[in-house]
Amino acid sequence: MTSDNSSVDDAAVQHTDPVRDTTARKPRDLPAERVVVGVTGASGSLYAELLIRRLLGAGVRTYVVFTGTGAKVVATELRTGLLPALARCERRVRLEELPELQSAASAVGLAPEQLSELRLFPNEDLYAPIASGSEGATHMAVCPMSMGTLARIAHGISGCLVERAADVMLKERRPLVVVPRETPLSLIHLQNMVTLTQAGAHIVPAMPAFYMNPTSIDDLGWFVVERVCDALRIPRLAEFKGVRWNVRNL
Repeated sequence: MTSDNSSVDDAAVQHTDPVRDTTARKPRDLPAERVVVGVTGASGSLYAELLIRRLLGAGVRTYVVFTGTGAKVVATELRTGLLPALARCERRVRLEELPELQSAASAVGLAPEQLSELRLFPNEDLYAPIASGSEGATHMAVCPMSMGTLARIAHGISGCLVERAADVMLKERRPLVVVPRETPLSLIHLQNMVTLTQAGAHIVPAMPAFYMNPTSIDDLGWFVVERVCDALRIPRLAEFKGVRWNVRNL
């Protein structure tokens, strides 16, 4: 007969915590590039919409996180597209099985299987894998970026998943691209951008060019998104789909 204490000990030995016990985890083959797209409360939802399309179209694993205000701005600025459908999602896994997302993806030229590279995390989930540098994302873009988010990331404040994921990029020396969308800019805004640049982030302001003779709002959006892709430095995004300045004379 065993004592009560030994029974308790046996139960403790048999218990495994899947977070702490690595033997409880199944080995996985993660994609080489895993990009977080943080969508914050600045105007410019089109940039995020086009960036996510670009990443998925190139087969890049894409993690999307909306701030609360970011989701509201998306609903205000975009009536159709992948991003508003994604902002309304409650499911976090197997997004490719959702009819609304399938329809939205098809409307913008994405195949249903390309949605399998898409993941959605709630901004309050600081337990998400992208909140850790050990096995999270490899790249991140905050697009568009509000001045409040800019200030908090520049000063190391990680009160939500967007801020924590960006902090991880900086501490791990991984590419962090931020797309501020504000005008005019105060001295505080400019100083925060300097601080982030000194910490290793790449500032890509939402400033479209006009030398390519744009004929639509999307043309202007794509210009900025292609510059974001340049800054991310992901090989499969190397093909610039827009118009480069005076390239014929290179």
